[in-house]
Amino acid sequence: MNEMNILVEKQRHIGIITLNRPDSFNTFNVPFARQLNDNLKAFDRDQDIRVVVIRANGPQFSTGITLDEFKGKSHKEFREFLAVMDEHNHTISKMKKPVIASVKGLAVANGAGLVFACDMAVASEDARFGTTAINVGLICLGPAAPLMRQVGRKKTLEMVLTGDMISADEALRLGLLNKVVPAEQLEEATMKLAQKLVAKSPLALQIGKTGIYAMEDLPYHKGLNYLTELFAALCVTEDVQEGLAAFREKRSPEWKMK
Repeated sequence: MNEMNILVEKQRHIGIITLNRPDSFNTFNVPFARQLNDNLKAFDRDQDIRVVVIRANGPQFSTGITLDEFKGKSHKEFREFLAVMDEHNHTISKMKKPVIASVKGLAVANGAGLVFACDMAVASEDARFGTTAINVGLICLGPAAPLMRQVGRKKTLEMVLTGDMISADEALRLGLLNKVVPAEQLEEATMKLAQKLVAKSPLALQIGKTGIYAMEDLPYHKGLNYLTELFAALCVTEDVQEGLAAFREKRSPEWKMK
């Protein structure tokens, strides 16, 4: 039986995933990556969960892939191994529910990629980020996929090819984070954002996330048309009528996900 590389819990419609390899700086290995993805998918299927938070035990968020993994493999084995390491980049973008990273300490290489792949991110003031694999002769191509969508080609090339670290404030300026807070306020600020999303219509959140991700891969006018179709599908749901009625009646809505 695998050790508990990943811990999970539920708090009032919030699914919490905790990276739990603190003695190894929450580095990725195969069991860790698979447990992370399995639990992300499980929370996405769970009808009681509306938002997912990823946080970490120990002082560091994650310092990437365990370096011992980069030896003794064939080309085919490395291809299969890296597909597992990068799976979260696919998983999070396909999930119906928003995923929030709660970041402290170092988030580098695949750890930074996990933050970049999340839909939103809150970080402590002392957090630092870097696509640092170049410094050991590797290259952060998995993390580059979500990174380039957020900061563009030139900054992505600078970060990936130099391996330089950036501060939480710089990551916020670049649009890689939503909020930076003092370390002692990280959990509170993360959960406050999660609870704000939990109060919204789950169907509207799902359609909003689906539409925004899909729009990135479509020409402008096709993207607009696709978003119109999604919005029209939302408008005929019971929850839209409940939201409108609750607003008129000055009460909290009771979402039924119908």
